[in-house]
Amino acid sequence: MKRAIISLAMIFIIAGSALAQKKSPAAPWFFIQITDPQFGMFDSNASFEKETALYEKAVAKINNLNPDFVVITGDFVHDPKSVSQITEFKRITAKINPKIPIYYSPGNHDLGQNPDEASIKKYKINFGEDKFSFAHKGSSFIGFNSSLIKARLDKPEQDQYNWLVKKLKKSRDAAHIILFCHYPFFNKTVDEPTAYSNIDLEFREKYLNLFKDNKVDALFSGHYHNNKLLNYGPMQLVTTSALGKPLGEAPSGLRIVKIYADKIEHQYFGLEELPGFVTY
Repeated sequence: MKRAIISLAMIFIIAGSALAQKKSPAAPWFFIQITDPQFGMFDSNASFEKETALYEKAVAKINNLNPDFVVITGDFVHDPKSVSQITEFKRITAKINPKIPIYYSPGNHDLGQNPDEASIKKYKINFGEDKFSFAHKGSSFIGFNSSLIKARLDKPEQDQYNWLVKKLKKSRDAAHIILFCHYPFFNKTVDEPTAYSNIDLEFREKYLNLFKDNKVDALFSGHYHNNKLLNYGPMQLVTTSALGKPLGEAPSGLRIVKIYADKIEHQYFGLEELPGFVTY
């Protein structure tokens, strides 16, 4: 009986603490980043049963954890022309609690390696805009289309850059500024050569200096199918491993990002490693 009373008291304490955190605007909170569910990659577009199982499990975990929002940083599917892959991704995404907002940043497999006006239009029909910007609890969150940069699409790239300049300028008084895109800007050193898995060297300085000048706190990306944490000055460059097929040591999973008044903390979890609730 005594153990039961103690257990019940602990439940009320935890519930009260969680309620207080929800009510207080200064209280810490969290969002979830997932990336590269990439339906069809495991079996080279022959099927997507493995991706379905992983994403179904991830959605159940997301609904249980109840984040403030979810950001998916690209490569929703492996074949951008596959109606069945797109339909399956959208079917499972729709199972996320509708009270949890979802934001998308496109990947190279969503637009094609060489995106054009037609593929961008198709993306927008299927998933909505290819960039986003919003404020939440005093912080600013901006997602952009890194495929425009990677593909060297002159006018679309410059138009998006100008858009970023305006959004960052408006965000200068935010407690935190956090960015999202698909491609990591670099994977080892800031001056590494241009490669498949980074932003081309000739564009890298242009964007990283823009982010630095506007005091961006962190940029979260995907594409690499493994985890990587780097810095450019005080800015964190966080590459998150795939929810779909891993290409490194990290298992299929997602990242929990905690936002405090004075700092940002984040941790990657394999789907089997996720906690039942988030602690601060």
